[in-house]
Amino acid sequence: MQETLFCLRVEHLLPYSMSDSNTTDFTNPSTFILLGIPGLEMVHVWISIPFSTVYAIAILGNFVILFIVKMEPSLHGPMYYFLCMLAVTDLVLSTSILPKTLSIFWFNSREIDFSACLTQLYFIHSFLVIESGILVAMALDRFVAICNPLRHSTILTNLMVAKIGLAVMLRGGIIVLPYLLLARRWPYCRTNIIPNTHCEHMAVVKLACADIRVNTYYGLSVVFSVICVDVFLIAMSYTQILRAIFSLPTKDARLKAFGTCGSHLCVILVFYVSALFSSLMHRFGHNVSLHFHVLISSGYLLVPPVLNPIIYGVRTKQIRSRVLRLFAHKGT
Repeated sequence: MQETLFCLRVEHLLPYSMSDSNTTDFTNPSTFILLGIPGLEMVHVWISIPFSTVYAIAILGNFVILFIVKMEPSLHGPMYYFLCMLAVTDLVLSTSILPKTLSIFWFNSREIDFSACLTQLYFIHSFLVIESGILVAMALDRFVAICNPLRHSTILTNLMVAKIGLAVMLRGGIIVLPYLLLARRWPYCRTNIIPNTHCEHMAVVKLACADIRVNTYYGLSVVFSVICVDVFLIAMSYTQILRAIFSLPTKDARLKAFGTCGSHLCVILVFYVSALFSSLMHRFGHNVSLHFHVLISSGYLLVPPVLNPIIYGVRTKQIRSRVLRLFAHKGT
C-alpha cells in the first residue's frame, strides 16, 4: 500500500508525457524508472558522497588484494586464490549497482532499459550466491589447513581450487536463472516505476499484473536453502577447526591457529548477518519507511565489498606487510 501511494504521488510530479506512458497498459515495457531513494530525492547529491566513497574504497581495496596476490609468489596458495575469487565477486557486485545509482543521484538518470534491468537483477543475485559459495570454500580450506595440514597441498591442488571455483560459479548462475526467466515472461501493465536504486528481484516482479506467488516461494526457498546449507557447512567446518585448535598443546599455538581463521570469521559475520537482516526486513518490515528499505538493501550489497579487503588487509599478516611495503616503496 505504501509503495502504491508513493508511486501515484510521484507520477503527478513527473512530466505529463511520462506519467501518461506509465498509466497506459503495456505488457513489455521498454524501460523502467528507478526512483533512487524515495522520499529523499532532495538530498540525493549529499547521499551520493558516502555511496561514491564506499565504491571507491571497494574498487581500490579489492584491486590491491588482486595485485598483491599476483605479485607475491608466497601468496600463491588456495587461501589467497579463494580470496581473489572473493575480491572479483565483490568488484562485480559493487559495479552492478553503484554506477547506475550514482547516475540517478548526480544526473537524475532514472531510466533503465528492460533488458538491462533484468541483467542487473541476474548479476546481483547470482553473485550473492557465488559469494556465499566462496565463503564455504574458504572454510573448507581453513579446515584442511588446520585439521590435516600435512595433506593440505595434496588435497587442495590448483586444479581442485579451479574446480571448486567453477562449481561455485555454476551454482550461482543456475540457481538464479529462474529469477530471470520468470521475470521476463510476466506481463507488466500497472506501472514501470521501481521505488529503488537498482533492479532487485521482488521489486521488479511486484510490478507484474500476474500471480507472482511462484517468484515469492522460489525466492524464499533460494534465500533460505543457500543460507541454511552454506551456514551449516561453514559451522561444521569451524566446529572441527575449533576442536583441533583447543587440542593444541600451547597457548601460542592455539592463538596462531585461531588468528589464521579470524579474518574469515569476520567476513562470514558481515555477509550473513547483513543478508539475514536485509531479507527479514524486506519480508516482514511492512511498517518501516520505504526509504529505509532501500538504504538497507543497498547497504547489504555495498558493505561486504568494502569491508572484506579491509578485514583481510588488517588481519592477515602477509597481506598487511606487503601493503605496507608497497606504500612505503611509493613514499620513498
